[in-house]
Amino acid sequence: MNRMFAVFKREYLQAVRKKMFIVMTLLLPLGMAALITLPALLAGRGLSGKKIAVVDGTGALRAEIERPADLVGATLLYVDGRGQSDLKAFAKPSLDRMRLAKPGDDNRIDGVVLVPATALRDSKVTLRYYSRSSTDVIGQTAVSMQLNRALQRQRLLGRGVTAAEADVVLHQADVDAVQLAPDGRELKGGRANFLLGFVFAALLVIPVLLYGVDILRGIVAEKSDRVVEVLLSSIDARELLTGKILGVAAVGLTQVGVWAILGLVAAGYFGAVASAAGVDVAQFIRPITFLFFAVFFLLAYMTWVCMYAIGGAVSNSDKEAQQLVAPLMLVLMVPWFLMVPIITNPDSRLTIFLSLFPIFSPITMFVRTLVSNPPAWQIAASMVISAVTIVGLFAATAKIFRLGILSYGKRPTIPELLRWLKVA
Repeated sequence: MNRMFAVFKREYLQAVRKKMFIVMTLLLPLGMAALITLPALLAGRGLSGKKIAVVDGTGALRAEIERPADLVGATLLYVDGRGQSDLKAFAKPSLDRMRLAKPGDDNRIDGVVLVPATALRDSKVTLRYYSRSSTDVIGQTAVSMQLNRALQRQRLLGRGVTAAEADVVLHQADVDAVQLAPDGRELKGGRANFLLGFVFAALLVIPVLLYGVDILRGIVAEKSDRVVEVLLSSIDARELLTGKILGVAAVGLTQVGVWAILGLVAAGYFGAVASAAGVDVAQFIRPITFLFFAVFFLLAYMTWVCMYAIGGAVSNSDKEAQQLVAPLMLVLMVPWFLMVPIITNPDSRLTIFLSLFPIFSPITMFVRTLVSNPPAWQIAASMVISAVTIVGLFAATAKIFRLGILSYGKRPTIPELLRWLKVA
């Protein structure tokens, strides 16, 4: 036990004293917040300052286009194309201004929309949007929404509907997403819970990946330097493995503990601000979420670290370890790749299957507890399945580690690994 604790202490102190550990602990939450919020902010400002020419073949949309609209800073320039048989040829000056424009040119045009003359009477009409980028989806979507609303309004006015009545008919009502809990409580969240699911899932996945790879490389380095031969002369392979895994696990728990403290401080501050504004923060995130996070983080951590330890024990170099890590990461990251369907449909058969499947269950079940209310028996079953998986993996890891740590040369094949499990 004392020798195992010595290994544990060495692994732990060696990791937490690194500058990178301190930097990652303090800056990773800020980096994640920036990665989540900045793309949304930049996407929202995607039309800011843009000029888009609308060549109107109907000649009836000037008033609609020149009305103030929510295009995030974009400016619509109306071009009357009434009576033109070839609307694209008529729009050539505008298209040339867009095509030949240089950055910073005040005379530039960023997009051109052609509205056919039949747009008011043909329900199957197609508008054409020209831009310098084939992926200007934001501009296309925003302009399409405004022009379609303008066409719909003009169609109503042309059928005798008053302007006030047309505005009422075309008004888009907001949708307030409400989650109905089994006990009848109404919980709001919607987009907030969607983002929280990704944030907490990332907090589960990232430390596991970082320190799982760390223990794999550490074992490979000790094998390459023959340090492990000296260690095994004074300590049992099982004690060495246990100390390493628990040491790395303690490093991850320390990091997550710091994040939890920072999160509680931030939650307390923003919660007070939200309460002052009349917003109930408890409807977005429940106190039990933090307990679930700690439990499922530990389960995911121990599961993945055992698998990485096996990879380190059977690899002879960093190159072999990297080749082994790639497919291993693809398998372990399945819940992350399927995060959107898991969050949007937490009670589907696929999600329930993943939440009860060994290796995938910790992350999937935690996300389910965050965005929905899975039955208590499923939560308990997920915990038991994960715990049994860890025990089985740890036993297998210890056997493979005992033989693989002193095995050099060719990496063992799967049949050889199975043989090691039988004889170890």
